[in-house]
Amino acid sequence: MNLAALRENYQKGELLETTVHQDPIEQFKIWFQEASNAKVPEPNAMFLSTVGHNNKPAGRIVLLKHVDEAFSFFTNYHSRKGAELAHHAQASITFFWGELERQIRIEGHVHKMSEVLSTEYFHQRPRESQLGAWVSDQSSRVESREYLEQRYAELAKEFEGKEIPKPAHWGGYELIPDYFEFWQGRPSRLHDRIVYEKNGQAWERYRIAP
Repeated sequence: MNLAALRENYQKGELLETTVHQDPIEQFKIWFQEASNAKVPEPNAMFLSTVGHNNKPAGRIVLLKHVDEAFSFFTNYHSRKGAELAHHAQASITFFWGELERQIRIEGHVHKMSEVLSTEYFHQRPRESQLGAWVSDQSSRVESREYLEQRYAELAKEFEGKEIPKPAHWGGYELIPDYFEFWQGRPSRLHDRIVYEKNGQAWERYRIAP
């Protein structure tokens, strides 16, 4: 395989200062709806980047579950990302929708969601997912797949016919953005990149080179 020869000449759209929304969250919602309309698989899948105690970055895909003034996702607080966010509360999320030749980078401060909202969302999840949150001590070593399946069966029996409570170690995070970059692929690698950067209470908008 010749990786150096793999390339696409992007030509599905354009991104202009005169047509983007003044509010980056509204612009995100416009693009997200267009990704959904285009049947992009899991358009809410986003690459979450965090920084650990050793100052090394780490990334993984998580699912966006709500967006208003913040971008919300849920996870185990004891996971690697949970530990890293407790240490360093700055993070970035990246969406890539190849079908539309688009990418969005968002940076900001992360904090835990309220217990009330986390509990409310937990009980909206499928029962199997609720059990999974109890089974998995996320990011820790496990002896085998069989251990997880046995633990799942035990908890399914324990909670049979009962409401499953939200584990104390599981809940939501909200990323409060202070930086957006909207990227639209263009021919000849002259891509459109429009940045929104928080300046006090206002957003400064400008173009950067591809």
